Amino acid sequence: MRRYVLRRVGQALLVLGAAYTLSFVLLSALPGDSISNRIHAPDSGLTAQDGEVLLRYYGLDRPIWQQYLDGLGRVLHGDLGLSLTNAHSVRDLLATALPSTLLLTGLGLVAGIVLATAVALLINYGRWAWLRNLVTGLPAVFASVPTFVVGILALQYLSFRAHLIPSVDNGTFLALVAPAITLGLLIAAPLAQVFGASIGSTRAQPFVHVLHAKGAGEGFIFRKDVFRNASLPVLTLLGLAFGELIAGSVVTESVYARHGIGSLVVGAVNTQDLPVVQGVVLLSTAAYVVVNLAVDLAYPFIDPRILLDGRRTAGVVTA
Repeated sequence: MRRYVLRRVGQALLVLGAAYTLSFVLLSALPGDSISNRIHAPDSGLTAQDGEVLLRYYGLDRPIWQQYLDGLGRVLHGDLGLSLTNAHSVRDLLATALPSTLLLTGLGLVAGIVLATAVALLINYGRWAWLRNLVTGLPAVFASVPTFVVGILALQYLSFRAHLIPSVDNGTFLALVAPAITLGLLIAAPLAQVFGASIGSTRAQPFVHVLHAKGAGEGFIFRKDVFRNASLPVLTLLGLAFGELIAGSVVTESVYARHGIGSLVVGAVNTQDLPVVQGVVLLSTAAYVVVNLAVDLAYPFIDPRILLDGRRTAGVVTA
């Protein structure tokens, strides 16, 4: 167990290092930056001496390799640098924006799981064939509609016409409902498709037929055996879907005018605020790595056949 956790933590550190390096290279390749653009703006009112002071203050006058090493050293000490637009600490900016995004992504995750579970159960346990056939096409519909389209339609009909939800974030829980559902649809499509197929394949296993022959009901079999065996592929996909939630929050927060990590990175990209963009990249990568590590550690508790060294015993888990 200890070796497995240490190995995964080492891999996580390598991923974070790669994410920092890649983001630095890509952002440094862009022409200009927030400070240089401000210096060369005709209406900035800055003299050449003022420009040199600003570049020296932010370390942008140093060679690119030195900027990389200096930034890496600061990151290792927990310092993400200063914003190029307002000189605020990037760490403070992230700390201010993070709670709103965590709340939104958390509710979006719950909404996606609930919706995907309902669709998967209807696909396999729906009473009427026409209902099962109808629900089977829902994951494809969810996946084909872009997130911003869902958000705009929700605003149009639920806010501007029906006046059921506020059109902007006013700090109430009601203002979170539409953004959370919009974000939840992003992951509900793949989760429903995988969970529905996994339930169907598990119900076809011989041990399920044996339980039926012994007189067990569908509800008992699902709770005791089918759910546990069918949930592993969903758990794997859930770890991957967390990355989609982070990416989807950028669009969702922009559509619903919410302040969070998404709106912060949009503003940083528009102004070429490189330290803020790098901070968001590192934060998102760290969250993604931690969630997937938690998913990997949860495998043996759901299916005892799966060992932490990656081996798997034969057979099917039954109660």
